[in-house]
Amino acid sequence: MIKRTAQQIAAMCGGTIDERYADIKVEGVSIDSRFIDDAVLFVPFKGGNTDGHRYVAQAIESGAAVSFWQNDVADAPEVPLIKVDDCLIALQKLSQSYLKEVRPTVIGITGSNGKTTTKDMVASVLSSKFKVKKTIGNYNNEIGLPLTICQLDDDTEVSILEMGMSGFREIALLSQLAEPDIAAITNIGESHMRDLGSRAGIAKAKFEITEGLTGLFIYDGDEELLQPLAETFQGEKQSIGFKADNDLPLRDIQQRDEVISFKVGSSESIFELPMLGLHNVRNAAIAVTIGRYMKLSDAEINRNLAHLEMTGMRMEKLAGPAGSTLINDAYNASPTSMKAAIDTMDAMDGSKYIVLSDVLELGPASEHYHREVGRYFAGKDMTLVATGEEARYIYEEAEKYVPAHYFRTKEEVTEFLRSRLNAETRVLFKASRGMKLETIIEALA
Repeated sequence: MIKRTAQQIAAMCGGTIDERYADIKVEGVSIDSRFIDDAVLFVPFKGGNTDGHRYVAQAIESGAAVSFWQNDVADAPEVPLIKVDDCLIALQKLSQSYLKEVRPTVIGITGSNGKTTTKDMVASVLSSKFKVKKTIGNYNNEIGLPLTICQLDDDTEVSILEMGMSGFREIALLSQLAEPDIAAITNIGESHMRDLGSRAGIAKAKFEITEGLTGLFIYDGDEELLQPLAETFQGEKQSIGFKADNDLPLRDIQQRDEVISFKVGSSESIFELPMLGLHNVRNAAIAVTIGRYMKLSDAEINRNLAHLEMTGMRMEKLAGPAGSTLINDAYNASPTSMKAAIDTMDAMDGSKYIVLSDVLELGPASEHYHREVGRYFAGKDMTLVATGEEARYIYEEAEKYVPAHYFRTKEEVTEFLRSRLNAETRVLFKASRGMKLETIIEALA
């Protein structure tokens, strides 16, 4: 983590500090006065409902070494303060300055789905050769990304930064702040449709990751909306996808219960991914491409993928009652990722159930997209279990093609599934995070 004197931090962020406090040693950054480690820099933010400056004295009393203080806030306490014009901008400047001092290879990852999965895969591939730090949790916005950077050690060699957004120009800010050496767009889905208006708007917002990019651009070549945008990028680029016309087509894909094997590009090297989900092949191929770019051999990349450690609730296999298998993919969802989950289940053996609930933040087009997911069941082999107001539209379309059941409550879903679990049963759970489908898994397990 960042370890500097208060004077050095003031210089790095464009702030000022009283000479009495210049030599105070600072280790790390915190934005929550309730959780203060000794010697951190406390950053108070002015929000709509509260003002973090009210908690500065408490933070110092709890052990913080120094705090930012915004110049337009009156009644500054007599404690060690770095005075700045804007606390958020100061934090961003501090992280940018620190990143330039540490000088790791920076890898930026964005996309509607698969950001965290891809981040975990890239970290797994590179960690055998480099000292790697990656975004923790969902620290991927204008506050979280600078905090992630400030957690880097002085000897960090690779920084993997997840970049999220809810509107235009947000990823541009993050890209310009981090100046990635490598950037990847995993895919374009329908998340944030309400804010960005269309999938074309989402593609444009994700493409902003190239605005600070200094090296390789990797993108989903199967996504038609990205193709014309990618053509405007003048640097090195690689398209990845299932279609043969990609720079790196995905070939010879085979899914077994525990492992997916595949090839990337023209190479005959076989990679094995120890997780479910055909859609994860493209995410893994991004990690393979980055590993190759960083001079790792295919054999080393494959060995590292075998030891993949994933963030929870992403195609997470769990032992269920009576020898059944429960697959928790309930961290988040979009219509695109729901279709991918349906494909994953369709490729599996056994008695298959897929539990779907609402996809949130789709705006006026919500019914259209939920019905589209329902129609995707045509020709598939599984039973649908739906719950949630919007998921009723999935059910109404899907029942034309597969056995389908709709329940108003998660308790009813639990009871329905409980009597059907045995050693041959596979149950996959998928919905937006706000629907909390994991409570069904907890009740069953």
